[in-house]
Amino acid sequence: MLRRFLYFIILINLSLLLSCKEDKKAAIIADNYKLVWTDEFDYTGKPDPTKWGYELGFIRNNEKQYYTDSLKNVRVDNGYLIIEAHKERIANKDFRSESFKDKSWLHYIPKIETADYTSASLTTQDLAEWTYGKIEVKAKLPEGVGLWPAIWMLGENKAEVGWPKCGEIDIMEHVGYEKDSIFGTIHTKAYNHMIGTQRGKKIFIDKPYNEFHIYSIEWTPEKMDFLLDDVVYNHIENEHKTTDEWPFDQNFHFKLNIAIGGGLGGKKGIDDSVFPQQMVIDYVRVYQIK
Repeated sequence: MLRRFLYFIILINLSLLLSCKEDKKAAIIADNYKLVWTDEFDYTGKPDPTKWGYELGFIRNNEKQYYTDSLKNVRVDNGYLIIEAHKERIANKDFRSESFKDKSWLHYIPKIETADYTSASLTTQDLAEWTYGKIEVKAKLPEGVGLWPAIWMLGENKAEVGWPKCGEIDIMEHVGYEKDSIFGTIHTKAYNHMIGTQRGKKIFIDKPYNEFHIYSIEWTPEKMDFLLDDVVYNHIENEHKTTDEWPFDQNFHFKLNIAIGGGLGGKKGIDDSVFPQQMVIDYVRVYQIK
């Protein structure tokens, strides 16, 4: 009896010791970082215009949604940012005609007279950009085949050098036909999905539609770590070659969106019965080393 009691005491002490170590580790991480930018969404209405801008219309990837700045598609309510996708028809402001000649990779956009879906894409471009840091977003994801929510970043020099040379950091991507997975990926000139060399990994996620999870990266001059609920699942090291491999020593801006269809999201079609769907975001936080 005494032996069992002593064993029980040892287990309790060991558990407390491990807990203290974890608390100490978390405190060290917190002490190393300083919060430099955040939106806690503690207001109501349109997203804060000093922090967020909008992408409007058809933007990329042969996606089927038309991005708007309507409160129906994007708003702050009850302490959360809500990005909401709808099945509805809307005129394309960039429509010209079926015979319009355009040799760019977005040549299809002016030929679409009416979109069948609406959604929203927020960006911090020209408002806030960062080099290195810990970036985290707490969110619940939309559910349904054909949906493609993303939390991601692009290099500030995209207009000068184009994609993928500017670099892309996909903090979180999810596709509705893989209900239990998210992806964390980088794209560069040397490593990108167009040539099948992208550097990404996926991880199992439990209840992404019903519970909040924290999606984050820790980004330094030496590495990029992708985390789900503070657990690293993809580690990418700087090879110290050229900007073709590592364009990440420059400012990047932030994007939040729900895409519908497109090259990745639409691989197994679109289930029109699921709409409307929301991505609900509790906060966005950017930390940098003190």
